[in-house]
Amino acid sequence: MDDIINQIKNQCGHSDDIIIRKITIKNSEIAIVFNEVLGNGVNINDFILKNISKLSLDKDDKDLFALIINTIASNNVKEITSITEAIELIFKGFCIIIVENRFIAVEARAILDRGINTTDSEVSIVGPKDSFNENFNTNLGLIRRRLRTNELFLKTMFIGKNSHTKVGVCYMNNIARPELIDKIVDKLKKINIDGIIDSGYIREQIIEHNSIFPVINITERPDTVSQALLEGKVAIIVDNSPYVMIIPTFFIDFLHTPDDYYQKPINTSFIRIIRLISFIIAIFLPAYYISVTTHNTASIPITLLTNFTSQRLTVPFPAFIEALIMIISFEILRESDTRIPSKMGTSVSILGGLVIGDAAVSAGIISPIMIIVIAISAISGLIFTNNALTSTIRYYRIFLLLIATFFGIYGIFIGLIFLVTKLCSITSFGFPYMAPISPMIKPELKDAIIRTKKKENVRNPLIAPKNNTRGRKSV
Repeated sequence: MDDIINQIKNQCGHSDDIIIRKITIKNSEIAIVFNEVLGNGVNINDFILKNISKLSLDKDDKDLFALIINTIASNNVKEITSITEAIELIFKGFCIIIVENRFIAVEARAILDRGINTTDSEVSIVGPKDSFNENFNTNLGLIRRRLRTNELFLKTMFIGKNSHTKVGVCYMNNIARPELIDKIVDKLKKINIDGIIDSGYIREQIIEHNSIFPVINITERPDTVSQALLEGKVAIIVDNSPYVMIIPTFFIDFLHTPDDYYQKPINTSFIRIIRLISFIIAIFLPAYYISVTTHNTASIPITLLTNFTSQRLTVPFPAFIEALIMIISFEILRESDTRIPSKMGTSVSILGGLVIGDAAVSAGIISPIMIIVIAISAISGLIFTNNALTSTIRYYRIFLLLIATFFGIYGIFIGLIFLVTKLCSITSFGFPYMAPISPMIKPELKDAIIRTKKKENVRNPLIAPKNNTRGRKSV
């Protein structure tokens, strides 16, 4: 007994939060070991210590080890065989009972999550308000509450040499392709890093191609994951992360939200068109303004050109430098607005957007039309909640701005061809990124941009096998 306790102390570095208590039951000494931070002290006292102490009054001569297992009231009690396994379970919130050099593990985790709150980054307008949190079981429960079927399968594993983070692969067994599931599981098993702190660590490890466009979607909304599972996609749940990953992801997915299916099709179609226009404006508007004011002046009316030119008479910088200053200034303003406390964020936005902007125009450093162009482009990019896609828009905006400075309107067409070619060449775990547009999938086109009213949403045959193609039910 003492040797086992000393080994546990040594392997845990004699940490002060490792609690070891010895008690004597029926002339036999037993030890109870747990972590006071990860374990629930109240549950250990009420359901383990009290029940074990009652055994001293029991006159039954049965084996003490079996007697303790049958006495403890817990939904997860199991026998383990090694000190290494016992230590692993201690740091997962288990209480270890050592009886006659044998181990009993009893789950007694402390509740360390923040509960179910409303969504922060993905605002729900007319749909459910609940969101994922950092607890694995809670996140899985939010999905199972929407998909109450035995066809919802889960494969779990622990990744990270030091963190041993619980990771779950969730999918609909009667819909998802087996080869996609096997591919994801194999990639997860090959991850060999010290620790998984958030789902972003895994996303970086399993991405096949280093593409600037996001090929794995992340969400904090359970209804988004539920809809994706019914389409044949796979969800990856990571313990300690409030975001769930969805694989595969297509470009068209970023133009959709779960709220689209809670509204009339005509309203949804209009909003999706607005999102697509916003994506184009966010990337091309600054480059177009540079091209028509520096190279292709004949493409705009003379009165408008005169107005633009008169506003830039006092500006000492070329149009490209002026636009670059405004873009960088906006990115600094947005980053500071994101990082500082929310109560101060509004004040900083007003200070940066109104006071500094007005002062720059009055000082003749920036022209008013340039502020309008960059502001419209930046606001159009903010319509997308995915941070990776927002970063992509930022990079392509600067890239197109650069080639438009040298080649004018021809540079914009070159950038457009490059952008379309890049989008069509990307794959997400073997699936074309631009589906259902390229390759064209006619059933899915009815729910791409224009959403038609129909009784069923046919699953994407690219993801779901043909023999499993059924209607997607409302979530």
